[in-house]
Amino acid sequence: MHHRRGLRRLLKDDSLLEAIEEDWRSAPLSQKRIAMLQYATKLTLTPSEITARDVEGLREVGFSDRDVLDIVEVTAYYAYANRIADGLGISTESWISD
Repeated sequence: MHHRRGLRRLLKDDSLLEAIEEDWRSAPLSQKRIAMLQYATKLTLTPSEITARDVEGLREVGFSDRDVLDIVEVTAYYAYANRIADGLGISTESWISD
């Protein structure tokens, strides 16, 4: 959970952070954020199932093409970085706090 600190800084709302950690699907998030998280989850778990319709769904809730690119790049980067760390057996350093 070493990303918790960054999320706390961005949200500035500890109760929302806790709700997201518990289950983002039931957290009080905007439809735009829910659409983004659903897309990122699908891209992470079943990337071969992403279609143009999924991208269009992001546009329909207000994301620009640049936003979609950013969502894809961040999702892909974290997948890559986590697989490198997992593949090498790297664990979070003890000095990283929540």
